[in-house]
Amino acid sequence: MKKLFQSLPFRLLAGVVIGILAGLTANETFMNIIVTLKQVMGQIITFCVPLIVIGFIAPSITRLGKNASKMLGVALLIAYGSSIGAAFFAMLAGYGLIPHLSIVSSAEGLKTLPDVVFQLEIPQIMSVMSALVFSVLVGLGVTWTGSERTAEILEEFQQIVLQIVTRVIIPILPVFIACTFCGLSYEGTITRQLPVFLKVILIVMIGHYLWMALLYVLAGIYSGKNPIEVLRHYGPAYLTAVGTMSSAATLAVALRCARKSSILREDMVSFGVPLFANIHLCGSVLTEVFFVMTVSQILYGKMPAMGTMILFCLLLGVFALGAPGVPGGTVVASLGLITGILLFDNTGTALMLTIFALQDSFGTACNVTGDGALTLILTGYAKKHHIAESK
Repeated sequence: MKKLFQSLPFRLLAGVVIGILAGLTANETFMNIIVTLKQVMGQIITFCVPLIVIGFIAPSITRLGKNASKMLGVALLIAYGSSIGAAFFAMLAGYGLIPHLSIVSSAEGLKTLPDVVFQLEIPQIMSVMSALVFSVLVGLGVTWTGSERTAEILEEFQQIVLQIVTRVIIPILPVFIACTFCGLSYEGTITRQLPVFLKVILIVMIGHYLWMALLYVLAGIYSGKNPIEVLRHYGPAYLTAVGTMSSAATLAVALRCARKSSILREDMVSFGVPLFANIHLCGSVLTEVFFVMTVSQILYGKMPAMGTMILFCLLLGVFALGAPGVPGGTVVASLGLITGILLFDNTGTALMLTIFALQDSFGTACNVTGDGALTLILTGYAKKHHIAESK
């Protein structure tokens, strides 16, 4: 029993339940403390994300040696393929389902969270995308020059980052999630807006599960391994993503989950999981495509033409590769597509942002869990092409 209470999944679930219950009875003074705690912990987690990206991706690339460029190209290709595949899947579902739905889109009447007691700003040493590009370029540069000293420094830095994840990030995540759900409960997002929340979420969640199932089936067929051996370890990562609404903030837990799988190569986990956390956003893309079609039907009386949607989906997959893995990152990065291709006005854009925010946690959870399938594909690719495992 003691082991159960100390397990990460139990602590994450406890954080969700305690947060919701606390938010239902909280007063403004209590919420002042909660939003301040959330802000401080969020700053700490956000600060550590670029360190995690550099600490895992750069040394992983150096270990791949002459195969680094090839593996990076494969990772980008399958991430883009998954994103646009999810987009087209959502598009077909939208044309088939939306005409038969009656969705109330109003999200008004929510309480406003009080201001933080004090604002603690902990700027990142660099943005997540800068860290990603830096890691790739440094890793490739080390393999091209054969710089053993730099490779050793990167290996030591990875061990330092591992300790930061174990001793700092993992312990504060349940508290951060509790504060997040406390705020949602206090605002009324989980209670007063439950009918709106459920109507939209249930549809896209079914889509998320179907797409994740397809990814894992394809990964299992390609790799020749049982994908359940990867998926069964991803429960804590899924719950963390639901609570943080951020692929980047979930990265530490996702790495821990993937490392527990007996069929994923450790070098592919260190390389693939941090990379996919920033470039693979299949759940968010699936959700956005379905939602833009829904909003278009509600506000403008019709869905966009199929040719327009096909162009939107293809470009959205590109934008997803560079979208930040933070709450709402995909839809914010693609606002230019929403207004430029779909011709949404300010009302449509605002409604899109509102509805997307109501379910962003589940789209993020789909992104994170899908990363395990793509990492299994990388493992299978490395085996098929006789790429030796790096230690």
